[in-house]
Amino acid sequence: MFRMIIISACLVGEKCRYTGDGFDYPTLRQLVEEGLAIPVCPEVLGGLPVPRVPSEIKGGNGFDVLDGKAQVKTNQGADNTAAFMCGAAEVLVVAQQYGACMAILKERSPSCGSKMIYDGTFTDHRIPGCGCTAALLMREGIRVCSEESYSVLRNKCTTGKPPVICLRDWLRV
Repeated sequence: MFRMIIISACLVGEKCRYTGDGFDYPTLRQLVEEGLAIPVCPEVLGGLPVPRVPSEIKGGNGFDVLDGKAQVKTNQGADNTAAFMCGAAEVLVVAQQYGACMAILKERSPSCGSKMIYDGTFTDHRIPGCGCTAALLMREGIRVCSEESYSVLRNKCTTGKPPVICLRDWLRV
């Protein structure tokens, strides 16, 4: 049996960030290329365009958005909460379809941040908290980490194997 990983598509080269660009983490891209991970972009799945105006969570974190206590707003004041909630739900469907046990998501994103997000003031101020998709996946029992913290998992491998092999071994049940 095999466990799958959900990965933010922007981390494996997909140009889906709000700015219209992406990142390239070779180890993460290799997991996708080997069929061990599924790339997703909750914001695109929620119907938002690329590029798009920046959004941040106002009034809390992703759990608060899920509970109706906070909103996702653009820097122009538009309410994007529904799109972020829809995208989170779509990612959960994909995760459940593939039996994902883990997600590696883009830190600081209002969708994907796992430990840190921006505070909703669009002043580049960061606060502890997670994004909407990360919160929903956590609630559903899926382990969530970021491109900055997944090395904690790979460093638990003491076999001396390269990181992608460590992750591959961890995925096997």
